[in-house]
Amino acid sequence: MTQTASIAAHPNMSHWQERVDLAAAFRWTERLNFHEAVANHFSFAVNEDGTRFLMNPNQMHFRRIKASDLLLLDANDPDTLDMPGAPDPTAWGLHGSIHRRCPHHRCAMHVHSIHATVLASLADSTLPPIDQNTATFFNRYVVDEHFGGLAFEDEGERCAAALQDPKKKVMIMGNHGVMVLGDSVADTFNRLYYFERAAETYIRALQTGRPLRVLSDDIAEKTARELEDYPGQAERHMAELKAILDEEGSNYSS
Repeated sequence: MTQTASIAAHPNMSHWQERVDLAAAFRWTERLNFHEAVANHFSFAVNEDGTRFLMNPNQMHFRRIKASDLLLLDANDPDTLDMPGAPDPTAWGLHGSIHRRCPHHRCAMHVHSIHATVLASLADSTLPPIDQNTATFFNRYVVDEHFGGLAFEDEGERCAAALQDPKKKVMIMGNHGVMVLGDSVADTFNRLYYFERAAETYIRALQTGRPLRVLSDDIAEKTARELEDYPGQAERHMAELKAILDEEGSNYSS
């Protein structure tokens, strides 16, 4: 279905482009095996203060999620979990807290992808800059070392409190997984993709047992800034992924 036809088919559904991009992100996250069964959640804030946001339905497999399936939630509504079709309570606890407390983070993607979770399980979960991908995240992540169980509301509030710096767009959630943040769906998914690649490079380098060639702080920061300023990569990445889905006849945009 073309984008024009997709919009025409859902004239009363708001934030359609963001829905389509999120649906594509869900489909590719599953294809890359970054998902975990029917767990994990993505969200995107649709108003200026971040309190109204789109999120995936409760325990629906990423491979099946369509744009029209996404929930539109109000982070300030205390009755959200009592409504029909309520979101997963851990998704609500974590993403609701982030969107209430961190309006500077428009999009939030939480996964238990293998290499990011291995990194989060190490006693030292820092990611040293040993190549271009790992340098991307130099001084741009936080490590949460105080895992408190499933991310119900109290745990979500605790995590959100550690994400107040707009520059820190990844949380390595110790003993848990990773939370990736961004300004748009494309920006966030691109960051999620590269963080998993960076974590894989580091974990595989550790497996050799040989000394690591770590970049200097100056070169790591320079590389991170150059990649941040690189024009249009995230948008082109997302556009190409949607083009592939469209060529395959996927129903993600319906």
